[in-house]
Amino acid sequence: MSGICKDRVVIITGAGGGLGRAYALAFAAEGASVVVNDINEAAAQATVATIEANGGRAVVDHSDITNYNDSLNAVRTALDNFGGLHVVVNNAGICRDRMFASMTEEDWDAVIAVHLKGHFCITSHAVHYWRGQAKEGNAVDARIINTSSGAGLNGSIGQSNYVAAKGGIAALTLNQAAELARYGITANALAPSARTGMTEEVFAEMMKKPEDGGFDAFDPANIAPLVVWLGSPGSSGVTGRVFEAEGGKISIADGWRSTDPVDKGARWEPAEVGSAVDELLGRCVPPQKVYGT
Repeated sequence: MSGICKDRVVIITGAGGGLGRAYALAFAAEGASVVVNDINEAAAQATVATIEANGGRAVVDHSDITNYNDSLNAVRTALDNFGGLHVVVNNAGICRDRMFASMTEEDWDAVIAVHLKGHFCITSHAVHYWRGQAKEGNAVDARIINTSSGAGLNGSIGQSNYVAAKGGIAALTLNQAAELARYGITANALAPSARTGMTEEVFAEMMKKPEDGGFDAFDPANIAPLVVWLGSPGSSGVTGRVFEAEGGKISIADGWRSTDPVDKGARWEPAEVGSAVDELLGRCVPPQKVYGT
């Protein structure tokens, strides 16, 4: 390994399994000390044990990422055990899939809490630490790595709550990048496609391991190199981007862009608007399809 994250300290949420575990193992292999956050303490401990068996440094944290006060403990764990903090990887997530017409308030609130509020809580405390360091004149080279989704970028049938949360995370990332650069903090997001507990039931056939032993495109470990690089000093010039990753492919979600306007130069009459919209639709690039359509 190249050691591109040597002496970096990383918090990873949802690191007891799936993508989070893959990230934790990869960061540790590249020299980082890892705070393994997961509400499943046994799973988190198993990740830590694997890292330590491979000669790395890691510690368990089971703070509730949806509870603002409790989530401060994740940052304290990093500082108390490793003396600093450089990277927060917001990875933890859940699904409560239903068609919008059947979705309950509980379905909605649970997903928003884990994904969207969960991206706020630990990161807020980390930013307070980094801002304090910057104001004291200390050099800060910090990273926020968020997790959006293709569903959040394009929509996904039967996942309105998840779509709203993941779309919000993408927009949050752009805002964090703009606001926090002054403190030496970058913010990027990724939309990963991999086989995890959240995806294998829905996409079991598509994401199953190849029977011929060929390249396993949906192995979570395929996403980890991008995340580790984003957490490294080498990514300091990259911020406010949403990366898509699957197998050996990396791309950038290029975001919402405004078309050239139709400008009347005066207030529109309601009956005139339809023709303007027809003109706009006729010359704009069609959006990517919603998943499931």
